Amino acid sequence: MAQIAANRAEVDGRTMRRVATASLTGTTIEFYDFLIYGLAAALVFNAIFFPSMGGPEGTLASIATFGVAFVFRPLGAILFGHYGDRIGRKATLITTLLIMGTSTFAIGLIPSVETIGKSAVVILVVLRALQGIALGGEWAGAALLTTEYAAHGQRGRYSMFPQLGPSLGLIIAAGAMLTTFRLMEPDAFAAWGWRIPFLASAVLIGVGLWVRLNIAETPSFKKVQSAGTRSALPFLGCIRDQWRQVLLGGGIMAIVFGAFYTGASFMVAHAVGTLGLSMTQALLGVIVAAFAMSVTVILSAWLSDVLGRRAVLLLGAAFGVVAGPLAFGVMEPGSFASFALGNSLLLCVLGLNYGPIAAFLPETFQAKYRYTGAGLGYNIAGILGGAVPLVIAEDLLARWGTDGIAYFLTALALLSVVCLLVAKETSRVELDAEPVPA
Repeated sequence: MAQIAANRAEVDGRTMRRVATASLTGTTIEFYDFLIYGLAAALVFNAIFFPSMGGPEGTLASIATFGVAFVFRPLGAILFGHYGDRIGRKATLITTLLIMGTSTFAIGLIPSVETIGKSAVVILVVLRALQGIALGGEWAGAALLTTEYAAHGQRGRYSMFPQLGPSLGLIIAAGAMLTTFRLMEPDAFAAWGWRIPFLASAVLIGVGLWVRLNIAETPSFKKVQSAGTRSALPFLGCIRDQWRQVLLGGGIMAIVFGAFYTGASFMVAHAVGTLGLSMTQALLGVIVAAFAMSVTVILSAWLSDVLGRRAVLLLGAAFGVVAGPLAFGVMEPGSFASFALGNSLLLCVLGLNYGPIAAFLPETFQAKYRYTGAGLGYNIAGILGGAVPLVIAEDLLARWGTDGIAYFLTALALLSVVCLLVAKETSRVELDAEPVPA
């Protein structure tokens, strides 16, 4: 009996390592693809796609196209949530990876406005929308992959693996952009060198597909499938039965998106255009902040199994209330060190909130709606905290300077605090199936 138990533990450990690797690899690659756009929008897209608008206005216009994806992410959540709850998590995740990779590669091939006119901007926006649709369906599936396999009491620590994807994707994206910039003349980088990180994503997509093809379907979906309890229309069923959880999930995550996309895109343009830092310093500062985010993701995910999801999330949201004004104040001297520290404060807010959420949101929904519900809550937050600040950033800056951005982040954090006070603890919830070998 002891040997059987040991063999079972070995199988379970091997299964969880495989699932964790598949989840981490996929989200890292997809966020690399998604975030390389944000960096390019902050650094070079103004000259490529908005040359007639000039400096700051062109930069803000290019960053606004970054926000297009957030509008389409809920559509991706509905579309891929349907198939994730109907045909399975694995097949859906493979599809989102392919759409994201194809769109990213194609962005690297778009001619400039000077070559094909305004059609270049139209193509850019369409491909950005496809990226948003793909990422809208990616996160929930990756979160379910680990949460639905992990044993009770370990869901927080295993669900941190998809949550490390954004920080690792940002590190790789910033590193790729920085390396490309350093290896060529500035004019060459602006003309064509920026395309290299986009085209290189083809290799990463191949790796991601290989990893995801070698995992099995999750235990929860297998149980729903075998019991014949799959919903015919998961979106409608979720809205009918669990609309409160969807809205609460969106509100809880509002500060996550606000902090991340302010730190990952807007701050890069702010560092170069306002603080006077070089492109190299700005990208290195982002890499430092992304490492700080990784540490807080790991810590908060682990703590959520000990203290509960809600307590850790409340701590992160409360920190978010002061983090925006604090971060901009720290950056004021305009040095590399102050920029890296200020941006790290923002991304640590994200890490504290982001670590537990891949367990918290799936635990909130019934298995037959879980892909759809978790994806909807996550991507509604993307509109509140990702699209809205990018769209209104120009007006906020014109009226109140960086204080406008800072206190908008404070408002998002307060929304998250209120929603968390209403929400229930989920870490003790029993999911509908025990882990089985992949």
